[in-house]
Amino acid sequence: MAPHKDSNWSNIIASSAIMSLALLGDALLYAVLPVYAADFGLTLPWVGVMLSANRFVRVFAYGAIARITVLLGLRKMCIIAAITATVSTAIYGFGQGPAVILFARILWGLTYGILVLATLSYAVTSRKSAGTRIGISQAIQRSGPILALLAGAWLVGRVGPNMAFMLIAILTALALPLALRLPHDATAKPKPKSSSALRRPKPIDILFFLQSYGVDGVFAITITLIFARETSVANAVMSGSALLAMRHFGEAIAAPLFGWIADKLGASKVFIGAATLTMLGFIFVAIGWTVLGAMIMLIFRGALASLGPAVIAQSTSEADDVIGPLARMQAWRDLGAACGPLATGFLLTILSPEVQHALVAIALGMGISYWLYAKRPRH
Repeated sequence: MAPHKDSNWSNIIASSAIMSLALLGDALLYAVLPVYAADFGLTLPWVGVMLSANRFVRVFAYGAIARITVLLGLRKMCIIAAITATVSTAIYGFGQGPAVILFARILWGLTYGILVLATLSYAVTSRKSAGTRIGISQAIQRSGPILALLAGAWLVGRVGPNMAFMLIAILTALALPLALRLPHDATAKPKPKSSSALRRPKPIDILFFLQSYGVDGVFAITITLIFARETSVANAVMSGSALLAMRHFGEAIAAPLFGWIADKLGASKVFIGAATLTMLGFIFVAIGWTVLGAMIMLIFRGALASLGPAVIAQSTSEADDVIGPLARMQAWRDLGAACGPLATGFLLTILSPEVQHALVAIALGMGISYWLYAKRPRH
């Protein structure tokens, strides 16, 4: 049994490292694109479109991706994803105009869809320890975005945004040899029961939609703009990048810790506490306590990254399909992350960033109330 367990962990580590490298370009794009839109031939409304297009693609592609993965296997899909991640990042470097950048974002959306199902498939081979496994997987995945946002922001200041993405694409290419080392006989494959992952949402799906709308949309789009009111554009990018890096750093620390706690105490109890504190972070940003609110929001948003899948894994038996519910949750999460940047870009013309953060906090409070109502014992 020991070799099998070691093999499972090596698959989790390798697939998570591939995701980490693949995320380099996407992570930096969130900090760079809002303030360097002209360098990519885009206007501000187009920024929202570009940062949401990849999510819209995933929302409707998860079912097809899962079926293709069953046919080809996890290893082949990870190899494909390593190649397409490198290509999409390189396009950010030399591409200009909406059509080219939109193509890169669509390609990245399909890439991420492949990798998120692959990493979850490897991690949930044991339901009892799913929280810990998913948490460690998330921690590995976040190391790439942290590097991109801290070192990448510095690199942008030195060589410009376009050249920075070309250099990052070289690092992303290191994902390919990792994918080639995955075993041919992958033991965990998604087995979807439906052709579409975007089915009627459960309370947990609604909460993931709302927190993704807020963190990946309102917060990610507006944080550099908030700082740009008080400092130069270059300093705003550095400050915004640091907080966006905190989003990934918080996930790297919080996901394994809260995943382990969820395995011990029960994922549902820990999940609702993390969701409440995420809401508190939005409230603090809305009232002007930007850094404190951002740190609270991002740490507990990181906790939700492992707690959500752990809730689903713990609610199903070893014999039941878990990838279907995970794909549904991920689809609603991505829908929120897709609507967030798109809506935020247009709403900035009439609503301040602080007002938008306040509205997200109110919506999260309603979502938490719905969760508690749905969890009440029925008589």
